[in-house]
Amino acid sequence: MNLVENSQLESKIIEVLETCYDPEIPANIYDLGLVYAIDVADGDVRITMTLTTPNCPVAVSLPGEIQTKVEAIESVKSVKVDVVWDPPWDTSRISEGAKLQLGMI
Repeated sequence: MNLVENSQLESKIIEVLETCYDPEIPANIYDLGLVYAIDVADGDVRITMTLTTPNCPVAVSLPGEIQTKVEAIESVKSVKVDVVWDPPWDTSRISEGAKLQLGMI
């Protein structure tokens, strides 16, 4: 895959991530700023993300849901979802659109 194809695939991945929600906050994980990085190389995808808290009720299921949804995208060969706790998530990572949706602005 070339740079343009990788960029197009990353856009499709973002669209999929926007369908995944934190159960405690009515906004998608991408707009909440829970996704720290999306690395795409020749159809291999690595997503680095966090959760709002280590005790999040979907700490076990959400990474699997993300992996399954991203694997369903054409051109994706493999998906690895890494959940990290550093840097810790905070509300400054939330997009302006999600802040508006959540009544934060």
